[in-house]
Amino acid sequence: MLAFGSRFAACLHPGLVVFLYGNLGAGKTTLARGILHGLGYTRHVKSPTYNLVEIYKFSQLYLYHFDFYRFNDFLEWEDAGFREYFNSKSICLVEWPEKSGDLLPTADLQIFINFLDNGRNIEVRAGTDTGKRYIKTCKNLTTP
Repeated sequence: MLAFGSRFAACLHPGLVVFLYGNLGAGKTTLARGILHGLGYTRHVKSPTYNLVEIYKFSQLYLYHFDFYRFNDFLEWEDAGFREYFNSKSICLVEWPEKSGDLLPTADLQIFINFLDNGRNIEVRAGTDTGKRYIKTCKNLTTP
């Protein structure tokens, strides 16, 4: 997951929204850690499960790593004031986006992580034209 995340990061740019799907323990946070390391972040990357969001500012980039696992009501997202984080100057990685109902913007990219007997299967899907361009441009870099 770390290696895939590092390769996946190679073409990321501000303005992208990426949803991460998978069961508990599938590796969503490890993938986010790999992405951050691939972008050049060298410090510790922790899970946002209890804080709901971890903010990473390095170089000229803001990366917001969300984890909505603990949400019980869609409106918690609205009440938390996260809408402003989704903008053209940031990258947003979102674990458990389904816990926010339809309040989140459309994901440019959706990453599905599934367990296999001998590892994991990773599938990347585009949700927008921007996501389609990412997949076309970076397909060789992100192949698991």
